[in-house]
Amino acid sequence: MKTITAKLKQNDAVITSADKGNTIVILPSILYQEKIHDFVDKNNFRTSNTNPTKTFQKQIRKIINTSPKLINSDAKWKYINLNPSVPTIRGLVKLHKPDLPIRPVVNWCNAPAYRLAKLFTQRIQLLTPLPYTFNIRNTTQLIHELKQAIITPSSRFASLDITNMYLNIPVNETKKILDNILTCNSIDSDAKSEMLNWYEIITKQNYFMNNENIILQEDGLAMGAPSSSIISELFLQYLEQTKLPHIAQRHKLVNYFRYVDDILIIFDSQHTDINTIVNEFNSLHPKIQFTDETEKHNMINYLYITVLKKHTHVNISIFRKPTP
Repeated sequence: MKTITAKLKQNDAVITSADKGNTIVILPSILYQEKIHDFVDKNNFRTSNTNPTKTFQKQIRKIINTSPKLINSDAKWKYINLNPSVPTIRGLVKLHKPDLPIRPVVNWCNAPAYRLAKLFTQRIQLLTPLPYTFNIRNTTQLIHELKQAIITPSSRFASLDITNMYLNIPVNETKKILDNILTCNSIDSDAKSEMLNWYEIITKQNYFMNNENIILQEDGLAMGAPSSSIISELFLQYLEQTKLPHIAQRHKLVNYFRYVDDILIIFDSQHTDINTIVNEFNSLHPKIQFTDETEKHNMINYLYITVLKKHTHVNISIFRKPTP
């Protein structure tokens, strides 16, 4: 295991695992806290003078007691955290990016809504299975799809990344999408009402602690909540189903693959260019914005692979993110 030590400005230090890797980074405490504060300052948060945990806990107990359709009376205790506490934030260092920014990670395991959020995710998967039309499950599937892709001399690769995805998923709009999906799947009206009530409660319990300060998130999904992944999929798959076919047709996109918030596209440079494509994606929704990275020397890195474009095919190798 590698260890990278930043120059310490003071004696105390913070040890943090690197993002998506097994490297350990030792940062001076003041530098680490600056990175956390910078993340909080640049996003849609506010500081609270009171701890809402007890209020949130009461809400959870009430919603569980009024959900007879989806929760058996003898199983209610399974979905209540008996001694809840405020979620806490930490940062994983992105070693492959300049200035070592952090990827925030919130420990939500002891949050009041944690167990209900897990149950919510299970119920969504059971009642309204999503199509996952444009998703890739893993690198193996991606490699298989790329081997089948039609590559021409004018084919170009680019990756898109959704900026702070969880923070920018529009909660109210996504609730309407969920409502419509439940209706289209002919879900019993009582079960549907309970699911929508769960959604409302879970998405409002969006907070964490940093340096003894309670931070509330104004919109978006809670980082670390087990329900945030499936809720973000509800919204993103809705966008993909309703908007992507038009973009693909207009810009002659050859392939589109998405893994969580990372997207890989193949397009024909004779018909369009990456700037036009990114502008189109950034116009899909005011809160959902994309950054892009294009191939260099016929190569692009995506997830854990490097794709090398040849004349009419691709070569694929393992990609390891560089470390300082």
